[in-house]
This record gives sequence, C-alpha cells and structure tokens, in this order.
Amino acid sequence: MTTIYRSEAGAGEILRRYRDALRTWPVPAEELRVPTREGETFVLASGPRDAPPVLLLHGSGANATMWQDDITSWARHFRTYAVDLVGEPGLSAPSRPPLASDACALWLDDVLEGLGITSASMVAASLGGWTALDYATRRPERVTRLALLCPGGLGRQKVGWLVKALPLRLFGRRGIRRSAGIVAGLELPEQRHVLDQVALIFTHFKPRTERLPVFSDGALGRLTMPVQVTVGGRDVLFDSEGTARRIRHGVPHANVHLLPEAGHAILGQTASVLAFLRG
Repeated sequence: MTTIYRSEAGAGEILRRYRDALRTWPVPAEELRVPTREGETFVLASGPRDAPPVLLLHGSGANATMWQDDITSWARHFRTYAVDLVGEPGLSAPSRPPLASDACALWLDDVLEGLGITSASMVAASLGGWTALDYATRRPERVTRLALLCPGGLGRQKVGWLVKALPLRLFGRRGIRRSAGIVAGLELPEQRHVLDQVALIFTHFKPRTERLPVFSDGALGRLTMPVQVTVGGRDVLFDSEGTARRIRHGVPHANVHLLPEAGHAILGQTASVLAFLRG
C-alpha cells in the first residue's frame, strides 16, 4: 500500500474519506471488483443495465468521486462505469503498468471483458484522458465515442508550475492546499470542496512522476470515432493550445473546445459531455 502512499495512516485517511463519499453517491450504484492482470480493479456502475455503456476514467490523484457532480445526469441515459485507475488513490490495485507500452491497453481489455462489454463510449480526464487515447488508438473498434477533458499526450507537458508549487509544500497542509490550487486551477470559492479533497490526497499520495508518452500523428489518425476534446486556457500542466492544434490537425472531425479561463481541472461540463454522448 505504501508504494503509492506516504504512510499507511495517510492511505487509511484517504480511503476512509473515499468510502464515506461512496455512501453518498447521488444515484443507485453497484460496486464491482474486476480481476485483471494488474490486480483487482474497482468499478462503480450506475444507470439502466440495458442502456449504452460509458466508461469514466479519472485523472491522476483522483478516483470515481471525480464524476459525482455529473453522474445524476449521465446515468439517466447510459450505463456508466466509473473505473478507479490502478495505481491511483481509489480501491483498485496499487500497480502501475508502464505507460510506454501496451500494458494499459491490456489492462483495459481485462476491465471491459470483466464487465461483459465489447465496446463503449469513454469520458476521461488528464491521465485518464491519456489512458483513453492510448486505448482508442490501439483499439478504435472498441471505442464508440471519446470525450476528453484536458488529456495528456498531445500538447507539451509543462514543468514551470513546479517553481511555484513545490516550495509551498514546506508549509504543511496549508501549503499543499495552495500548491494543489495552483496545479489544478481551483481557486474560486465555489470550488473549495473540490480543492479540499485534492489537498488531502496529495498530502498523503505519491503520484506518478514520469512524462506521459506523446501520441504520434499516425496514432491520432486512427481515431475514427466521434471525438470531443475540452481544454483549459490556464492549464499549468499541459499546453492547451498545442493540444487543440494537434487534435484539429490530426482528428479534423473532432469537436474542440478551448475554455480561456479554465485551468487543469475542468468542471461544469456535464451538459456538454452529455450532448456529445447522445450524438
């Protein structure tokens, strides 16, 4: 457990808060545990069983609760599967498959097989966005629609935010909270509850530190399914203009939305994503 957490006590606090949040999930849900080659994967399933399936893949340092504000709307129309990525602060195994390989795609193969799904739409953010892109470029026939929020692997991955954020960690929980606000772009009063959760996780969690592999133009050319990409103009982690430019060039049929005032954590896209999923 401490391979991805700074201490057992910290891991316990994060997982206790997570289980508390799952008890207040706003719609009826099933907690599924899917065996995979990377270890057990936790999936929270909501919505009608016979509705079209949608896989939800969260970002780094997050878990299924990332979708808590969206799920009531989406689960009316779809069978949603909020997947806890392995190696992240959720209820899945702590393993971290190497990104510069097909290991993540093989893991998702196992997840889909365990859920009894042959193909699905995907909604994914940040690291989850990279994971969904990687899968869609390798298995385009299995992804029916692809909605990405601030995905990695397209625009340049920035490091300048480290100069501002890392020194703040020396000031304890308050410094980490401020650091998380800078990185995620969560600095408005109405975003405080999200920032509190992010700060708690990154106080105790050790995120992946490797750079995300960049997708080639040839890989992007395999994205034949409908694609929607939403990025924030103030994202300090990825070059959003570069992301938008590469998608417009490599996936000319895609819908691209650049939100000038948004940071890395893009909130309030429930209706936009739903409209795209419904086609």
